[in-house]
Amino acid sequence: MKPKILLVEDDTVLAESLAKFLSLHGYDVDIAKSYYEAGDKTYENKYDLYIFDINLRDGSGIELLEDLRFAEDNTPTIFISALRDTQTVVRGFNAGAEDYIKKPFDPEELLVRIKARLDAKPKEHKHIVDEDEIIYKDIVIKGNTVYKNGKVVELGDVLFNILKILLENKGKIVPKERLYEVLHNPSSLALRVNISKLKKKTGINIKSVRGIGYLIEDEN
Repeated sequence: MKPKILLVEDDTVLAESLAKFLSLHGYDVDIAKSYYEAGDKTYENKYDLYIFDINLRDGSGIELLEDLRFAEDNTPTIFISALRDTQTVVRGFNAGAEDYIKKPFDPEELLVRIKARLDAKPKEHKHIVDEDEIIYKDIVIKGNTVYKNGKVVELGDVLFNILKILLENKGKIVPKERLYEVLHNPSSLALRVNISKLKKKTGINIKSVRGIGYLIEDEN
């Protein structure tokens, strides 16, 4: 069965061209052109992925996602928007989005992001000892403390939060915009500097996926 996507976009030409492009790559796409139409479709159908524009004629894609998350709908969501300011990007991730793409974009990039959300390997639960403990090679996160070979590693809040996000999503590409959320002064340079510091302190190989984000690979 084809993965089913709901595309919420009020630009008719863009919506139809994206839907056609995605259908040619094996996806079943429904289109909604407004907040309320999207709400009706999410009630009537089960989707594998949402792609939401933010500025809609009758509301906000961010508010739509907030409402869906409040209703315990945890369908993976990608925002596509012409809004490029960091504040909006952070709001999108705070609402529960997994990714954010700034318009204009190459449809091939959207395809990569979709595959990252739908085709990523599931988390390997054998690495999670309990709710508060994550183990990756010689690194252990327990509560708010990080250990390497049994010794405490002092990271600070920013590096700790970046590490936890990456390890909770190991095997998946974490968009750089998602990591901006934990930075005090978000920018691509600030993120690169913090990733470099984190690699030196932990010894973990954190891979950069150019233009998209960062990745910690599974151990196997």
